[in-house]
Amino acid sequence: MSDGDRYEKAIAAFDAINAGDPNVESDGAVREPKELLYAQRMTGMLERFAPQASEAVRLAVRCQHIRRWDIPRASYPRTAAGYKQWRMRLLSHHAEVAAAILQEVGYDMDMIGRVKSLLMKEGLKRNPETQLLEDIVALVFLEHYLAVFVEQHPAYDEAKFADILRKTARKMSPQGREAVSDLIT
Repeated sequence: MSDGDRYEKAIAAFDAINAGDPNVESDGAVREPKELLYAQRMTGMLERFAPQASEAVRLAVRCQHIRRWDIPRASYPRTAAGYKQWRMRLLSHHAEVAAAILQEVGYDMDMIGRVKSLLMKEGLKRNPETQLLEDIVALVFLEHYLAVFVEQHPAYDEAKFADILRKTARKMSPQGREAVSDLIT
């Protein structure tokens, strides 16, 4: 199997799984499974921001939220600590699911390890590939999810939203922050 075939099989497998998301979201007139739409948005942003990205990053971008619905936020306490526990469990879950798929389609342990490391956000700020993934996450959030997030949290005041935006910006690279005005439509 060629490298391109293996990559295409992995993307198709990720999409097939995310197509099973029971949660749906609208992208204009079309309603799609939420995590499938998210994966497509992530890939689209990567193509706009860093089309030269490595295969490991392209894979990680596409499966960033794979089977996210398996671990609902409501299964953890509605506290800051509960949120952090939920996020850490999700990172591990996404990495485990992605690794199984990558192995099934024929990737070697080196590539599987790289993708898992990216999904676990290892080396953020130190590993350029992890940082690139984080930039894509932030850019997609700002473009597609910020307005909805604001609507869903009417109790938050302006200071709370400003803090969220500051935290998002801190996670981004200087290049990611600079791209906001050029890439967010």
